[in-house]
Amino acid sequence: MDIKPEILDGSDPTSVERAVTLLREGGLVAFPTETVYGLGADALNALAVARIFELKRRPHFDPLIIHISRKEWVNRYTKNVPAHAQELMDRFWPGPLTIILEKRPLVPDIVTSGLATVAVRMPSHPVALDLIDRLGQPVAAPSANPFGYVSPTKAAHVARMFAGKLPVILDGGSSTFGLESTIVSVRDGQVVLHRHGAVSLEELLEVVGEVHEKGGDSVIDSPGQLPYHYAPHKPLKIIRGPEEITTPESSFLAFRTPSLKPASRRVRTLSPGGDLREAAANFFSFLIELDREDVDIIFAEQLPELGLGKAMMERLKKAARKDTLVTH
Repeated sequence: MDIKPEILDGSDPTSVERAVTLLREGGLVAFPTETVYGLGADALNALAVARIFELKRRPHFDPLIIHISRKEWVNRYTKNVPAHAQELMDRFWPGPLTIILEKRPLVPDIVTSGLATVAVRMPSHPVALDLIDRLGQPVAAPSANPFGYVSPTKAAHVARMFAGKLPVILDGGSSTFGLESTIVSVRDGQVVLHRHGAVSLEELLEVVGEVHEKGGDSVIDSPGQLPYHYAPHKPLKIIRGPEEITTPESSFLAFRTPSLKPASRRVRTLSPGGDLREAAANFFSFLIELDREDVDIIFAEQLPELGLGKAMMERLKKAARKDTLVTH
């Protein structure tokens, strides 16, 4: 039986308490973070976490992130926290950085896809922190979208994606960053970057001095590593500028204000002045807007691959590869 999703004001304590009750009963709740909206379950309830995989149609070998509301909780659910990991927590928590740590047995294996490690982060959004704190334990949450699709940055996006399947969505406004968290681990004293995100590589380097990017092996040891995440329904092609648009039956995602009028039916500009932080805040929202039935393809302008631009290009490249891969 379909459920009419309720979008509740996340700043209202009564709404948050209702969401907490649902989580305690083993249900799912969508909630805002500073990166994107999350689809949450009580991280210590294996059956509830299984419902996330079922609703998203997410492969069970793709691990989840657990979200905490207090730094001291790290020692409850993980062990052997390396020095570099502590330095990164001190600098970026609360905030959009996920750190992979050795897990304690208290964390169900379904959360980590059977791995001995768990991805942890402390979000900075006040609604997320309030929800987790009132629950009193971590919330396991991937992005609140069907598996492989563009991540939602507004409550309305979630309601549209899960119409009839999700009872409660806490509304906390538009996501500030608009990109998922950056994911790192610390191995043998070295910081390893698993996913580019809202904390840039340059910001990581300021704290730890050296960062190694994970190689292209086939081992999935972190969320967001599968090659077909972040894709709209329509095919996507990366281009250098509007002069490469080949059909008007298209959408165009421009980085900055185009120098000539694009031929596309629908056009959105990430940042008129070319500011990467503004572009990131609009990135997923504009992709969702451009993914329409009346277009055949989405053209996306190449962004500079530095700072947040590198994270956005990583997602565009994955989206562009979608139709050449066998998805799950």
